[in-house]
Amino acid sequence: MPNSLQKRKEIFAVINRTLKKLYPEISIALQYANDWQLLVAVILSAQTTDKKVNQITAPLFAQYPDVKDFAHLSPEKLAQLIHGVNYHNTKARNIIADAHMLLDCYGGKIPDTMEELTQLRGVARKTANILLSHIYGKREGIAVDTHVKRLTKLLGLTIYTDPEKIEKDLMQVVPPKEYQNFPLRLIQYGRDYCSARKHNHNNCPLNVALKKK
Repeated sequence: MPNSLQKRKEIFAVINRTLKKLYPEISIALQYANDWQLLVAVILSAQTTDKKVNQITAPLFAQYPDVKDFAHLSPEKLAQLIHGVNYHNTKARNIIADAHMLLDCYGGKIPDTMEELTQLRGVARKTANILLSHIYGKREGIAVDTHVKRLTKLLGLTIYTDPEKIEKDLMQVVPPKEYQNFPLRLIQYGRDYCSARKHNHNNCPLNVALKKK
């Protein structure tokens, strides 16, 4: 039985207040120096840890810093350079295709609309939300990654497992000004306190806070 909207608003208020105490300052874990590098890093991060992505992109971006550099790479060459990420062959093909599309259609710049971004290969709503938020300051939606998907259901903010349905539920209770930082804090919380590995949730700070509510 799903929680009522009012109940979910109350749960979110406790969660967000607790997360802000745990992480007063928060930023995306991926390391990048320009908009194109952020796009590449986010594509690479699917099914791969941010830590692993940063290890791979540090030498990659040092040698190939911008979209024009990537456009001169073959998918096979890029696949070798990103071999440590999951689905590296598919991701390499997508990234090279996106480099050419951006240069041909957008002057090398990252588009600033959800519709245009999701036409890029390897870019779904989660990635598009991250790009719109971090590049353009647009709060159109909430990025739902594996930590957000797992924890929002565990904590009673949604009953769904589909990312788009989860996002719709979250947008009912999360104010737009929190669209960027709430998922970032929740992701960090998942890494630090409440991993997917089996453990005693009674000791997790958010569970403790919700019981005191």
